[in-house]
Amino acid sequence: MRAVCWNGVADVRVKTVPDPTIINPRDAIIRVTSTAICGSDLHLYSGDVPAMRKGDILGHEFMGEVVELGPEVKNLQKGDRVLVPFPIACGACFFCKRELWSCCDNSNPNAAQAEEHWGHSPAGLFGYSHLTGGYAGGQAQYVRVPFADVGPLKVPEGLRDEQVLFLTDILPTAWQAAEHCNIQRGDTVAIWGAGPVGLLTVVCAYAMGAERVIIIDRVPERLETARRKNAVIINDEKADVGEVLRDITGGRGPDATIDAVGMEAHDVGLENAYDRARHAMRLETDRPHALREAIMHCRKGGVVSVPGFYSGTVDRFPMGAVANKGLTLRSGQAHVHRYMRPLLDRIQRGELDATFIITHRLPLEEAAHGYDIFKNKREDCIKVVLTP
Repeated sequence: MRAVCWNGVADVRVKTVPDPTIINPRDAIIRVTSTAICGSDLHLYSGDVPAMRKGDILGHEFMGEVVELGPEVKNLQKGDRVLVPFPIACGACFFCKRELWSCCDNSNPNAAQAEEHWGHSPAGLFGYSHLTGGYAGGQAQYVRVPFADVGPLKVPEGLRDEQVLFLTDILPTAWQAAEHCNIQRGDTVAIWGAGPVGLLTVVCAYAMGAERVIIIDRVPERLETARRKNAVIINDEKADVGEVLRDITGGRGPDATIDAVGMEAHDVGLENAYDRARHAMRLETDRPHALREAIMHCRKGGVVSVPGFYSGTVDRFPMGAVANKGLTLRSGQAHVHRYMRPLLDRIQRGELDATFIITHRLPLEEAAHGYDIFKNKREDCIKVVLTP
């Protein structure tokens, strides 16, 4: 089969690799019909996530058709069209029983390696380094899905791939990010990052009752997309973010702030130079400019939600602001299994539409081009969907 393989920093290649096979009786083999390049994939592309190996198959946002089943998978049949959540979960451990699916104790075969970095291991993830299991990802013609009796969700007839594809990752990620904010009617929410997750979080925050959603970015086409979704936009290259937020909120600050950027945040000036220098010397692994601002500008007693991905350590973390303002900080990989069905119902009722973020549709063979334009924000790229 053909698959998108990591070959080093800023080097992905579509190669011919062996077809996946059933290994465990709870496995399924899925023929991928649609997959996408996620913002989190760009951290792998940049070489900022450890434990990648040449030849690793990328991709954790995918859906397709069941073509083979292990004998213990009774909830699916060959030919079923399914969505596959990006965290791999067993369904039976302490965390799965509490619907903390991305914290599954049994799906990461490299748990000891993850524990060295993070203290405890998260769930296994598709296509996301050997720290999270080394599983082959879904930017491929076929993929093996472990615990297929727990994860995949059947797609109702009449829905196109693009209508539901993002239920496998970024739509639940955006919903959880907004849910973490405990939004009350009349709240103001500020979001750093107008990429795919940030834009979808605008929609989700309004659906939860926010009165006003503000989004901070510097890419004109992304800010314009946010404006079309009724967000107040701030271009952080042209305005003082803190000053504008204080003006909008009467000096109090947003009720909740969301870091939808993560570990590769950009800044200008001395702080940017400081982060880049320490990053280059491996004295810090992540550049947390957006996180710092989200903490500093959130109102007292507010919530800081962090759906953006972080892999290791950050410097100059404003813990004093967290403690003295009484902030609540919430983060984590999305518990996708928890949200897929209710969000699917909203899509069917016409209440949610995530297709507005798609700017590029490419064949799988052009994945390298897709990664390049997404990473470097060329061709007004916001989201790339690949068809094997």
